[in-house]
Amino acid sequence: MRVKEYLDTKPLYYKKFDPARMQRAYSEIAPKLRIPPIIHIVGTNGKGSTGRFLAGAIKEAGYKVGHYTSPHIFRFNERIWIDGKEISDERLDEVHSKAQKLLDDQADELSYFEYTTFLAILAFEQCDYVVMEAGLGGEYDATSVFPNILTLVTPIDYDHSDFLGENIEEIARTKLKAVQKGAIMAPQLHVEVYEVAQKLQISYKVATPSKELERIVETQGLAPFFTSNLALALEGAKALGIVAHPSKVINYRLPGRMQKIGNVTLDVGHNLLSAKAISNLIEPGTILVYNTYADKEYEKILQTLAPKIAKVEILPVANERIVDENTLIKTLQRLGLQYSYFDGIKRDKKYLVYGSFSVVEEFMKRCGQNIMNI
Repeated sequence: MRVKEYLDTKPLYYKKFDPARMQRAYSEIAPKLRIPPIIHIVGTNGKGSTGRFLAGAIKEAGYKVGHYTSPHIFRFNERIWIDGKEISDERLDEVHSKAQKLLDDQADELSYFEYTTFLAILAFEQCDYVVMEAGLGGEYDATSVFPNILTLVTPIDYDHSDFLGENIEEIARTKLKAVQKGAIMAPQLHVEVYEVAQKLQISYKVATPSKELERIVETQGLAPFFTSNLALALEGAKALGIVAHPSKVINYRLPGRMQKIGNVTLDVGHNLLSAKAISNLIEPGTILVYNTYADKEYEKILQTLAPKIAKVEILPVANERIVDENTLIKTLQRLGLQYSYFDGIKRDKKYLVYGSFSVVEEFMKRCGQNIMNI
């Protein structure tokens, strides 16, 4: 069975999480793996962009680098990036075959994300460095089982509270327990993050953005929050002994992160922190093309965006995690937001497509070619 067919047999999300499952599988096959030096990235927002900036800095320095990120927008191959290119279907099937032999019966027990994390580490065996982005967690994340040389911590905020913790201290503790060596942090929104780091006796420094980086990001027409991501990535490169050029590194970007195409802005964000950042960036009168997973703080998110939103256009998405349609409509009514169903884009309107990777994926499937021509 080819890799994509095999992945289709695995549910994307398990209702019952076994934190020891990935560790058990890794412990058995660890002696057979060649693991390059790993830079691990944890946090709430900005992990993907920070990771790609760092991978770009390493590549520009002449090293072979791999970047593991998730989820994907169009196809799985986006998650495994090697030296500037997504992994090929042929190479993906090769590492899948190797993973099946190594893991044997354990392969079927692993979750989707756990198994794909093994695919990535096998694909990266010939790299000089690997930038590995955690999924939703930290301490028990699948990516945390591998030894790493450095952890980068993006801003930590509320998200996945049912799994990570009910308050910032609990969430920070879960994420920061993934730190194995030292850490470099982006400036944090909550002082509790620094306090938890001190309690855990984690050695860390803070990557403070400079005016020069702010200027470079502004010149590129990017959202201001990219400055923090870029500063963190450059500080990570410096820790590796790499002197990176910001004007080159800024060109390594992931799609769907405040990405502007014509009169449409795409963002894969899905939590309150991202909504707060976006609300400061979009123009008044913007049409929000939206849907959301049921476990997100969507009422608070919509409330945050409401002052800039002319109306909400609901984009139906076929995904088991998507909120019940009637529940979403009642929320929009409670907030006094005008709404309808998405039926296409108009040239004289501004749009924000937002809510999750699934929303951006569905929108691009429907309208990708059209917005390219506007």
